[in-house]
Amino acid sequence: MFNLLPKDTVFFDLFENLSRHIVTAAEELHALSRNFPNIDDNVRRIREIEHGADDLAHAALDRLDRTFITPFDREDIHTLVGQMDDIVDNIDALSKRFKLYHIQNMEADFIKQSEVLVKAAKAVSEAVHRLRKNRKLSDLSSLLIEIHRLESVGDDNNHAAVSRLYSGATEPLDVMKWKELYDFIEDAIDGCEDVGNILERIVLKNG
Repeated sequence: MFNLLPKDTVFFDLFENLSRHIVTAAEELHALSRNFPNIDDNVRRIREIEHGADDLAHAALDRLDRTFITPFDREDIHTLVGQMDDIVDNIDALSKRFKLYHIQNMEADFIKQSEVLVKAAKAVSEAVHRLRKNRKLSDLSSLLIEIHRLESVGDDNNHAAVSRLYSGATEPLDVMKWKELYDFIEDAIDGCEDVGNILERIVLKNG
């Protein structure tokens, strides 16, 4: 049982640090959208955050390999770490494409979607921090509901943005570029929901 195992604060430290990297990466992406076209510093900082997240993920998986007793199922730890790292990877891959694709103008719909991502990232981080001390689903339920709500908002924003892209008013090459950018940020928001689902499963199994 979760509450009968000895505490391993190092695992929780790693989870929480990784969740903070999600927040800072999302905040940098939002800043990028507001600073456009002067985005070089934001892209660089996101890349540094991604490297830091990779280091934390590797440290967590290395500890998982060397630890006999873990705070909860090894498979769940592996999945949680991998999914949080994937969110930062998505943000990094997205940020680099603004220069790579020679994007000329920032879209208002993207700024709006980056705001949703920041909110979802902060909810995920708070839920991960609660995992250290809370054993009941009710302790995390408000945050999990908020993450699901934000994912739904992100879906609506994405559908509206893609519909506008396909309306015929946008040049075909720009449609292709922006469709991929919207897909990346949608994947990052979906990743936050996936982390919420993993946390829900962990608490239900170990409460």
